[in-house]
Amino acid sequence: MLNTVYRLTAPRRFEVEFNEIDLFGEQVVVRPTHLSICNADQRYYQGKRAPEVLAKKLPMALIHEGIGEVVYDPKGEYQPGDAVVMVPNTPTQEDEIVSENYLRSSKFRGSGFDGFMQDNVGLDRDRIVRLPDGIDKTVAAFTEIISVSVHALSRFDSIAHGRREKVGIWGDGNLGYITALLFKAMFPDTSLYVFGVNQDKLDDFSFVDETYLVREIPKDISIDHAIECVGGDGSQKAIQQIIDLINPEGTISILGVSEYPIPIETRMILEKGLRLFGSSRSGRKDFVKTVELFKKNPEIVDYLSNIVGAVVEVNTIKDMTKAFELDIQKAFGKTIMVWKK
Repeated sequence: MLNTVYRLTAPRRFEVEFNEIDLFGEQVVVRPTHLSICNADQRYYQGKRAPEVLAKKLPMALIHEGIGEVVYDPKGEYQPGDAVVMVPNTPTQEDEIVSENYLRSSKFRGSGFDGFMQDNVGLDRDRIVRLPDGIDKTVAAFTEIISVSVHALSRFDSIAHGRREKVGIWGDGNLGYITALLFKAMFPDTSLYVFGVNQDKLDDFSFVDETYLVREIPKDISIDHAIECVGGDGSQKAIQQIIDLINPEGTISILGVSEYPIPIETRMILEKGLRLFGSSRSGRKDFVKTVELFKKNPEIVDYLSNIVGAVVEVNTIKDMTKAFELDIQKAFGKTIMVWKK
């Protein structure tokens, strides 16, 4: 089956290329319908990765957050038109200790090989998860980043000690919003505080117990554990503030991505006996758990619809460029491409 792929060949330039999808194997063929632009996609699109990285990665189809409809399943387990979320992490081996998203041998769509900007995608059947009927597809489009938060919170549950009266989340962007929303669903008895830099964004966190501007934190505030969702240049200040406010033997979960190394005050980490752990990406079991949360807590999907930003119908390469350029200008929210290719 000849398939059309829309690859980024240079910063801000998409070109049409082709590949073959084997219809005689066991892969399920999925037609993408809704794709969500991530900051990682933007770093490639804008050429903000190191030149040697771009030279190695490009040309490549972007996007690792997306859903689609089944076109063909050789085993008949899925019917044409079935809505599924596509899992971008693609392991090549199994390990009894290391999760699939941390195996160095795993590939990741839109980073190590072609993402979902294609007319059709051939996927191993364990790389798709069936979506609930009637779900808001503009929200389902960014199930991947939601699954990353689910993964991080599952790890938090297994690593952090049992005193969880007060937990703080640093970051008032998309990742902070998603993580805070899921935290309240998974740990409803814990008081959750969100720390950010923008009061307008913090006002959207109506489901948490308290919000604070990082420059106006009361002196008597302390927390048992913390989750960092800031990333970038703000990581250093956020982690330092966490170290200052966290109680002894607390756990710090790091989710924000920084392009460059940042200094951390190890002296207080040692004095307080703190635990730090990082979480990145997710695997199939996290997608399954995320979809189950959608089913059991439909209000989660309603809240997540608040961060749907621009919705762009994509029929041409010009439309693709328009969507990415609109996404650059956003202050908050997710840009969704309704993929009509």
